[in-house]
Amino acid sequence: QVQLVESGGGLVQTGDSLRLSCAASGRTFSSLVMAWFRRAPGKEREFVAFINWSGGLVDYQDSVKGRFTISRDNAKNTVDLQMNSLKPEDTAVYYCAARAGYSWYTDAAQYGYWGQGTQVTVSS
Repeated sequence: QVQLVESGGGLVQTGDSLRLSCAASGRTFSSLVMAWFRRAPGKEREFVAFINWSGGLVDYQDSVKGRFTISRDNAKNTVDLQMNSLKPEDTAVYYCAARAGYSWYTDAAQYGYWGQGTQVTVSS
């Protein structure tokens, strides 16, 4: 079993930055691949960023490339999402997700462990 808890969301202005953090427990963290997804009002959950167990493989949704950075600290059992140059269209509930594996996963259906989500609101 894996428990995930997100933090760091909030209300910011266009162009501001936020750093989201996800703390994991229940299983050896280094055995998990991690991802961030988000769900905006009226939309389906969408992929944001992926990172493998070592941090050597990352992937991003096109709309956040160059603005968001995913990272992990296996010693602290955390994965972070640094979000810069935020835009109103980034407004969503952001979810941390995890699964055991050694490959590359970008579909929500491929993940079995989810956090409760943290709200990010970007005003214009």
